[in-house]
Amino acid sequence: MLKRYHQTVGITFRAIDACVIALAWLSSYWLRFHLPLLEVTKGFPKFSTYAALTPLIVILWSAVFAGSRLYQSQRMLRRTAEAFVVLRAHVSSMILFIALTYLFAEYKYSRGVMLYFGVVGAVSLIALRLILRNVLRSIRRKGHNLRFAIIIGEGSAVETLIWKLKRFPEIGISIQGVITPPDSTAVEIQGAPVLGHFGAIAEILRKNLPDQILISLPRKYANELDLILRELREQTVDIQLVPDIQDYVTLGCAIEDFDGLPIVKLNDSPLDGIGIFAKRATDFILTAIGLLVISPLLVTIAVLVKITSRGPIFYGQERCGIDGKTFRMWKFRSMRTDAEKETGAVWATKDDERRTPMGSFLRATSIDELPQLWNVLRGEMSLVGPRPERPIFVERFRNDIPLYMLRHKVKAGITGWAQVNGWRGDTSLESRIECDLFYIRNWSYSLDLKILWMTLWKGFVNKNAY
Repeated sequence: MLKRYHQTVGITFRAIDACVIALAWLSSYWLRFHLPLLEVTKGFPKFSTYAALTPLIVILWSAVFAGSRLYQSQRMLRRTAEAFVVLRAHVSSMILFIALTYLFAEYKYSRGVMLYFGVVGAVSLIALRLILRNVLRSIRRKGHNLRFAIIIGEGSAVETLIWKLKRFPEIGISIQGVITPPDSTAVEIQGAPVLGHFGAIAEILRKNLPDQILISLPRKYANELDLILRELREQTVDIQLVPDIQDYVTLGCAIEDFDGLPIVKLNDSPLDGIGIFAKRATDFILTAIGLLVISPLLVTIAVLVKITSRGPIFYGQERCGIDGKTFRMWKFRSMRTDAEKETGAVWATKDDERRTPMGSFLRATSIDELPQLWNVLRGEMSLVGPRPERPIFVERFRNDIPLYMLRHKVKAGITGWAQVNGWRGDTSLESRIECDLFYIRNWSYSLDLKILWMTLWKGFVNKNAY
């Protein structure tokens, strides 16, 4: 149903986006130097210098847009939401592009061209996408290029299916009606008329001649599926199953074809393919640069830790990362070396007496976490992700908090959606897990950049950081 639509539209959007970005970049040169709003004071650079960057720009934008899942079926969004997602991905691409040209290019490109490019690119990308969506909707609302479908089933899955098909008319599916179980008394479901019951399937199909049939049976009618498929085996119409498994899906759902055997993947993480590559590449580049930039600070803190208390400078602690695998996470030591000798593993509390003279400041400002950049460089952690927990607490929480272990579907992070929203320290675990699962379900490259930006402003110092 959606595969044909997204293959066609996805390829179209990729081609349109590539053309728009290339034209926006080239036209920005023309706007800055041939139709300048401000006087050109440093001469006119060669057009070829800017044109040579066009292939790199197209590749970079395509990679970031793909990493932001703009071309996947999950991106069936309202127009305003789609505009925001496109803008966010464009801004992320701009930040990366400016960073790359600043770090690796000897020639310094005009800031005016960059500004024009950012504005022209954003407006053009959003406008052309919305125009294409509106054209598709208009064509199909007028009854052109439609496929007619009959739904067999009842319950929440059917109601959701009808609602989503009506929400996105550009897909081109028109619902003729619903065939319900024999004991159903429904006259219509979500505005779609009930055409009859299971026993009259053949007659209803002869009368309505649908292009496809969508079967979505509640689990209590699972035994009816064999009978329904027997009724349909002589039909040439397309048949598609919509399994009633919404109650079991908490992160995401995908179907994989394994040599002709369909496999439904529950709790599927959106982090795959180019998304994983882009996230890891960003982690490595930003961490390497960050370690070089803050190395004087790290040395200063190391000296202060050493001269203000006895014991090692760094403190390594076993934590659970991706897939529940353990690794040693590093911090600047902020507590006495015998901090857990009498109590065992416990969380830090406000005004904790176990802290060293330097430890109070380190923990309040989150500077004690900076050595975890080494964990990120090694690939054990990411800059952004759910905070890793100690195995002893994981064993306790996995039985007490629903869906707790799903937070280990991605790499642990130095900062995360929960932390920038204030859920850190001795705060609600349930709210923290909610934030972690929201991050995993809605992961995109631009969301990572947003969290990093929020961390700079409100992620280090927090009233719950102790």
